[in-house]
Amino acid sequence: MNRLAGKVALITGTGVGMGRAAALLFAAEGATVVGCDLNPETSAETVRLVRDAGGMMTSKAPVDLSSYEATQLWVDEAAATHGGIDVLYNNASLPVVGPWDELTVEGWHTGIRNELDLVFYACKVAWPHLVARGGGSIINVASIASIRGAAFFQQAAHGAAKGGVLSFTYHLAAAGGPHRIRANAIMPGLIRTPSTEFLFSSPDAPGSMLATANPLGRVGTADDVAKLAAFLASDDAWYINAAAIPVDGGQSVIE
Repeated sequence: MNRLAGKVALITGTGVGMGRAAALLFAAEGATVVGCDLNPETSAETVRLVRDAGGMMTSKAPVDLSSYEATQLWVDEAAATHGGIDVLYNNASLPVVGPWDELTVEGWHTGIRNELDLVFYACKVAWPHLVARGGGSIINVASIASIRGAAFFQQAAHGAAKGGVLSFTYHLAAAGGPHRIRANAIMPGLIRTPSTEFLFSSPDAPGSMLATANPLGRVGTADDVAKLAAFLASDDAWYINAAAIPVDGGQSVIE
């Protein structure tokens, strides 16, 4: 415990799911967590849960991270309040999925804006604060869909956006080295959260079938992802840079 003591960690999308799990774990590890979300109610609930557990967290909502100006205001306010930042965890996204031949131009741009652009915006604004701090950790959530097609439904826009996140992470890692800024990507497979619960509606639903076929016998949880993120944010991962780490139980590479 306390692997993140003294660190100021910015986490996007802390209202539910993987973002909430990360906020709880980062705070339990000693970080001062600054969150944001689109939903004020769920955002406030996460703050309450963290504080009830003895952690330190504030959050701002609604924050539309697809707006550069809104992102800049959130990051700069956090840095000013806490004297700098040490960790940026780009968790938030609003994926566009569905059959490729039904994907509209508007849907394509919505997906790119809400999964790739928002990562660029947050990194762009946070970068000078990390440089001034003398280093830090950027953790970007990509996806298994960034490196291969999905088995259970089509995700062309989602996969392309997350592929951009993955590639962008490599370039951040190269640029950040001289500043002691590490950049790594997490590639979740199917993670069971409130937003994916519909995939588990019956034993023959896609999520249920994937869980049965997984080498470890289940799909991932938000805590599985949060544990990796907390490690990458910590000094224990100081020499880990430009890594892209799957969190899928091995399903993507085992037939």
